[in-house]
Amino acid sequence: MNVSTAGMLILDDEDRVLLQLRTDCDVWCLPGGMSGLGENLLDCAIRETFEETNIIVKKAELFGIYSGDTQHHIYPDGNEVYFTAIAYITRDFEGEMKADDYECSKLEFFALDKLPTNIAPSNIPILNDLISRFS
Repeated sequence: MNVSTAGMLILDDEDRVLLQLRTDCDVWCLPGGMSGLGENLLDCAIRETFEETNIIVKKAELFGIYSGDTQHHIYPDGNEVYFTAIAYITRDFEGEMKADDYECSKLEFFALDKLPTNIAPSNIPILNDLISRFS
């Protein structure tokens, strides 16, 4: 099954990226998720970011579109999907960061040269592109 998803690269003033530790598979990933039926993907990324982090994204730009084998995912319940993942990027956000404790247990900003090793495989190409743009 092909699924449309949208995620948000949130950068702080030190060029660190916000990642969340997922509760279902214990991996770090960008805030984001599946779009609702007919939902605009930027709206999806902003909504998912707020739901998972309590952060309000005020403005974001398209960062990249990811699909194909790098976006293959098997959920813990056995459901298998291929994401068409749209990544947005922002430095324009506000609010007090707080993990939702349902989908994510921890939120942390990471320096690009000190990312955790247990990153969701589908997020690796996105983060590699982010690192490339800063190097």
